[in-house]
Amino acid sequence: MFQRLRSKTDPQAKIRSLYGAIVAQARTPGFYGEYGVPDTVEGRFDMVLLHVYLVWRRLSKAGTPEREIAQQVFDLFFQDMDESMRELGVGDLSVPRKVRAMGEAFYGRANVYDTALGEAGDGPLAAALKRNVFGGEENQPERLARYVRAADRLLEAQTAETIARGKVAFPVPEEIAA
Repeated sequence: MFQRLRSKTDPQAKIRSLYGAIVAQARTPGFYGEYGVPDTVEGRFDMVLLHVYLVWRRLSKAGTPEREIAQQVFDLFFQDMDESMRELGVGDLSVPRKVRAMGEAFYGRANVYDTALGEAGDGPLAAALKRNVFGGEENQPERLARYVRAADRLLEAQTAETIARGKVAFPVPEEIAA
């Protein structure tokens, strides 16, 4: 147990680095200002979920080692959500139920986003983002849909091995036309 503390290398360092890059991108101020994503616990959750999904989608298409990294990122996301809820004072008995609901939300959104990304136009993706990220509000789901497509293309252009090493690049949200 203490071996990891004595070790100079953390076996989870790459996963933590990759997850940190995902969270940093999801927290980009432009999403909450220019894009109009609600700057709430739910809005931030949805943006982290969206970015975890995009990386998970890319790595899931690769070989077995990368798919394992995708699973580890997914697991770390839910561990982070569990810890965050506990820090926010959510009762210990209700946390597992809420985390389960988050898992269902992830898979539901992943299915909808996969289908929408398979469509030629941005309409279905914008509709899914409007429903999931914006809570049905009239914000800018079309711009966020363009960002998601750009991110998906940029992730596809990066090797899965590079992403799995924690070196991931995302588009600059402010550079996506309004």
